[in-house]
Amino acid sequence: MGSVATRFAPSPTGPLHIGGVRTALFNWLFSKNNKGKFYLRIEDTDKERSKEEYKKQILDSLNWIGVNHDDQEYIQSKNINKHKEIAEELLKNGFAYKCYCSEEEIKEQKEKCKKQGIAYVYNRKWRDPKDLEIPNNVKPVLRFKSKISGNSVVKDLVQGEINITNSIIEDFVILRQDGSPTYQLSAVVDDHLMKITHVIRGDDHKINTFKQKQIYEAMKWNVPEFAHIPLIHSEKGSKLSKRDKASTIDDYIKIGILSDALRNYLLRLGWAHKDKEIFNLEESIKLFDLKGVGKSPSKLDISRILSINEHYIKHMDEKELFKFLKIYSQKFKKNIDQSKENSLIKSMNFLKNKAKTLEDIYLNSQYILQDDIQISAEDLKLLDNSSKNIIKDFCKEFEKMKKITKENIEISINDLIKKHKTNFKGVGQPLRIALTGSKFGPGIYNIILSLSKEVVIKRLKIVI
Repeated sequence: MGSVATRFAPSPTGPLHIGGVRTALFNWLFSKNNKGKFYLRIEDTDKERSKEEYKKQILDSLNWIGVNHDDQEYIQSKNINKHKEIAEELLKNGFAYKCYCSEEEIKEQKEKCKKQGIAYVYNRKWRDPKDLEIPNNVKPVLRFKSKISGNSVVKDLVQGEINITNSIIEDFVILRQDGSPTYQLSAVVDDHLMKITHVIRGDDHKINTFKQKQIYEAMKWNVPEFAHIPLIHSEKGSKLSKRDKASTIDDYIKIGILSDALRNYLLRLGWAHKDKEIFNLEESIKLFDLKGVGKSPSKLDISRILSINEHYIKHMDEKELFKFLKIYSQKFKKNIDQSKENSLIKSMNFLKNKAKTLEDIYLNSQYILQDDIQISAEDLKLLDNSSKNIIKDFCKEFEKMKKITKENIEISINDLIKKHKTNFKGVGQPLRIALTGSKFGPGIYNIILSLSKEVVIKRLKIVI
């Protein structure tokens, strides 16, 4: 294999879809595995729908997940004149023609096909005009002369050999009435100029590949190799769209998914290497190949994403995890007070063991972050006179405690269990409610050790 060059070519007409992120990831991994180049091309020729905010979101999303492109991003709109030049060359060499069909005529053709229950294919009226009179009131489009007879073959690196009958490919438009180039033309010209060797994209592009292959052949350019990866479906089994929940990277960042975890999940979504589930970055690059990509659509599984994220959280260094938590809190919650940082870092070992997301850690650590806790009406009902007496007795013993250790706390709680003729829950639950505001949360020993002695005493005395 020669020098490999891949690209990812999103349009900045909306937020980057999670399926697009996986496509970018596969392109990037393939290029890095082959010590090649990975380029980012922004296809912004749709001026009405293209927005700078979407371009920024694309760049931010790829950067967040660790898919970094080589060189500067390629802006398609800057090369429109070259696209037009190639269109004129195709016209000159007999591979394209001017079509003077009005919008009304095209609409009529489509409605006729619909009534007949057949797919619309332009009738090629102006391909060989003969005695047709050119109308004065219609600006022509430029259509490519697609092959009419025989079959075309694409040796797909994922799907295998794909054959189609040429007659189903219409004479597609390459220049619109206003002279602007279409996607089919621009994509080919840009891929040629960028020296792209492998086009890896969703399998909804198969028909585009056959159209674009004909342009390559007409221009006598090297045809890149193609790989069409199956689409991602929703949990219900339908094609995943931007309307679906959790369809963009931002959706996952907001709930506290780690970039390494999501990248690992997307890698395994449609690709496999033996029975291995967890891959670090170096392993991903070393092991990725197109042979491991399946041919069937993959179903997005939120529970699996959470499971992988939980794995990464549990195996992350506490100080490193705190850094991620701090960034997450700043962006989506509240800034973490500097005075609370040491307590949080100290508590991260047990906080992370009950968490699947950064949001879980943030919520479970509220009793540390907040100076004043709020006890719900439901939990307040659990603090009856018996519970308050237990809290009162523990508070007395805790005040006398010279050294706050798990062992000393355990002795005190065991004494209370015997004195009040109860069990561990009978002591632990009232204390947890008093200290955190909830009957749910970390273990009571961890709670007490994560707070200062002064804070523990203060919260207990408020209750009693």
